[in-house]
Amino acid sequence: MHNISLKQLRYFLAAAENGRFSMAAAAVHVSQSAITNAVLNLEGELKVKLFERHPHGVTLTADGHSFYQRCRDIVEALDDAVREPCFQVHRMEGEIHIAASYTLLGYFLPQLMARFRTNYPAIALELHDLQREQIEQAIDDETAELGVMILSNAPRDPRFHYHSLLQSRRRLWSSSDHPLTHGATPTLDDISRYPYIQITVDEAERSTNRYFEKHHVTRQIGFRTSSMEALRGLIAHGFGVTILSDLVYRQWSLEGKKIEARALDDAVPSMEVGLIYKRGRKLSAGAQAFKEFIIHASGS
Repeated sequence: MHNISLKQLRYFLAAAENGRFSMAAAAVHVSQSAITNAVLNLEGELKVKLFERHPHGVTLTADGHSFYQRCRDIVEALDDAVREPCFQVHRMEGEIHIAASYTLLGYFLPQLMARFRTNYPAIALELHDLQREQIEQAIDDETAELGVMILSNAPRDPRFHYHSLLQSRRRLWSSSDHPLTHGATPTLDDISRYPYIQITVDEAERSTNRYFEKHHVTRQIGFRTSSMEALRGLIAHGFGVTILSDLVYRQWSLEGKKIEARALDDAVPSMEVGLIYKRGRKLSAGAQAFKEFIIHASGS
């Protein structure tokens, strides 16, 4: 494995996270051929297929998904080690109250919190599982110093500062044998012909309504659920389709059935995740350290 370089790992991660070699190339400022060659070299060295190639992009294979998780851990650990002198203060102590919603507690924060704890072992992180309006209230009444929430759902309030951490594209999810898996890039009008599985947490239905209404399309609601695993199972077994962000995408249901994700022809906005904190309030040293860490770790 001495032939595998850190550069190849970064290019592979970019391809996995963008879904297209051309978009990955733009994200890391290299040619598309550099991405293609890096992936081919990795597949040759590992003797496994990392991506399924499609007319409009790529998706990870099961081996590719496993390798992606390990690569991400390696690159993030290295990034933390390089940045460590800039933000590590082993003696810093205290407690930080952080408010966050369902999606971000499940799919965004845990890994970042674990990395923060490695650098600041004496700072306790107290989490509050809240809805968006409750997060705003907790920040306003100072029961929490920082909030992490879906900013694309939130009207900007002059009481708060906002800092965008990531933009996660939304794609169509379907079973591997669904008619929309193949052929031309699907539109919202195409999607409206099939039952739609609607997740209800984190104001998801409200945001979904916005972009369907913008395109004057009415979808057929087949089922509403607050359970992401129930949604994955229904999608994987062909009971309907949905549109969700890559942040929560997993290629397999609990039963081991594959879920496909495809780009959309219509302009569907990305999901924006960010920090919220109160204007005019001085953050504690621990909260300031967490704020700086999560901004660096998110590359924002």
